Amino acid sequence: MTNRVTYAPQDFQKMCKQAERDHESKKLTVLMDRVKKQIARRENPELEMETPKSEPEPVGSSASRLPSRTVPFER
Repeated sequence: MTNRVTYAPQDFQKMCKQAERDHESKKLTVLMDRVKKQIARRENPELEMETPKSEPEPVGSSASRLPSRTVPFER
């Protein structure tokens, strides 16, 4: 027999809401970084030509895909 930690339903719901907020914050941070890069490229187009891209951002890559909000627990 092993002792497993069990959370009360309220605690689990709070944890889920916190995880969702954290996830939304992460998505917002990624979006803000992307916009900052676009603004920098528009203001200094000559810098883009001088420095080669280290690696292109994957557009439809499954590695960068964020889970949908309709599926609460994706595996």
